Amino acid sequence: MIESSSRTAPPPGGDGRRHQVVALVHAPQPTFELGCAAEVFGTRRPGFPPYYDFRICALRPGPVATTAGYPLHAAAGLSALAGADTVVVPGWVPEAPLPEEIRGALRGAHARGARMVGLCSGAYALAAAGLLDGRRATTHWRRAAHFAARFPRVRMDATVLYIDHGDVATSAGAAAGIDLLLHLVRADHGAGYAARVGRDMGVPPHREGGQPQFTEDAPPHRAEPSLAPLLDWVSGRLGTRVSVAEMAAQLRVSPRTLARRFTDQVGVSPGQWLLAQRISAARTLLEETDLPVEAVAVRVGLSSAANLRRRFHHALGTTPAAYRSTFRHRLPAPPQSPGT
Repeated sequence: MIESSSRTAPPPGGDGRRHQVVALVHAPQPTFELGCAAEVFGTRRPGFPPYYDFRICALRPGPVATTAGYPLHAAAGLSALAGADTVVVPGWVPEAPLPEEIRGALRGAHARGARMVGLCSGAYALAAAGLLDGRRATTHWRRAAHFAARFPRVRMDATVLYIDHGDVATSAGAAAGIDLLLHLVRADHGAGYAARVGRDMGVPPHREGGQPQFTEDAPPHRAEPSLAPLLDWVSGRLGTRVSVAEMAAQLRVSPRTLARRFTDQVGVSPGQWLLAQRISAARTLLEETDLPVEAVAVRVGLSSAANLRRRFHHALGTTPAAYRSTFRHRLPAPPQSPGT
């Protein structure tokens, strides 16, 4: 489960130069969230366009202690945020105060138009800078009550994996940062490219459901067989009419039992999951083929162009034609580094 804004305009840096991503680190720096940002935005993958440049900065250049016990080195200070298209705060010790210099740098970057991203406890830094006032935000479910008490002007929602307002985004605990980062790649360069990055990382480009799947106080239930074989079976038949009853029959269970298993394992109903797969497949076809919208609708099992348009607009806030215009006709030449 997510909340995101509709965004069809080209991303920052979409003028042919590489999109500049700067991660702000601060001692003691959580390492996992920083690693997620570096993996998505900083890793060079053979055959992938180098859309992003990634670097880290700190309040002062130099060594930065981490929560894992080893130091890392930040070559740049806060001045690096002045050239950032996206600023990532990859975790923050919740009890740590926000230095005034960092507060000013974060607010200045946001005012200049940079996209601000708080991964897991990184939401604390964005909230302390006043960038989440009056808005919904999320963080790790274990910290949700603490966060809400500390920042009463922010509407905490601990039920989602991430929330994207377009200019400011936050993610739930740790691994949910990957969900948010791949979502941002998808917003920048389309579902097909994000899926390629996800496959290269060995993770799904999009997870259904929200944080209640992972909380410790979830009601106990007996172990259920994995839904993975069924999900694979359905994914190979998106162009046909697959009903919830047929899905249940495939598992030899009742539709009611199937619905319960989906809620437990996936976080949404079978119908919601199936529709999301159809929309995802339509996005890929719109990006990678010149098929008419009517043909795309038939191939993904939505029967007609009118039905696809209605579902597409409800899910993404745009039309199939507008989506294709944004993501199908990008310049094929890879972006260049600044100054080249």
